[in-house]
Amino acid sequence: MALFTSLYDRVLGWARHRRAPWLLAGLSFAESSFFPIPPDVMLAPMCVARPQRALRLAALTTIASVVGGILGYLIGLVGLEVVLPLIQEAGYEPAYEQARRWFTDWGFWVVLVAGFSPIPYKVFTIAAGAMAVAWLPFVLASLLGRGARFFLVAVVISWGGARVEPWLRRYMERIGWCSVIVLLGIVAYLSL
Repeated sequence: MALFTSLYDRVLGWARHRRAPWLLAGLSFAESSFFPIPPDVMLAPMCVARPQRALRLAALTTIASVVGGILGYLIGLVGLEVVLPLIQEAGYEPAYEQARRWFTDWGFWVVLVAGFSPIPYKVFTIAAGAMAVAWLPFVLASLLGRGARFFLVAVVISWGGARVEPWLRRYMERIGWCSVIVLLGIVAYLSL
């Protein structure tokens, strides 16, 4: 079953569409506050399709993600009672509780690392709002963490460009399933 390869081909087609940057911005915004799919899945193929625009796409992804993170912060700040059952239903409660403990211990650094890591960023944005973490450090850490992640993806993918695309497509199934296994491992670890 070629689940990830067919998805990759579809996203690569979308990446060449003239409205692709708007879709990327929308995905980046949504992922930071409520949507489960990270923007990297669209950013990487867009950088393959348009390597000369990679840095601009990384900047767009970063800004939209941070604005979405601010929405997540506001959700945690004013609407946690409404959102907490959804967090529990989605299976993110252990990650949310872990994020709260980390905020107590490390504050700013948690947002910075969460912005860069594969751990669902939305969990940290909502937890930051729920704990009323200082707003300006939250935004700065989000810009640094998310920016580092998306610019790294853009630079690496655009550097490899057309040379990387055949390799990426050939190994997309392995990459996709390994990502799922790593994500499940992280969730299992955080559930302990």
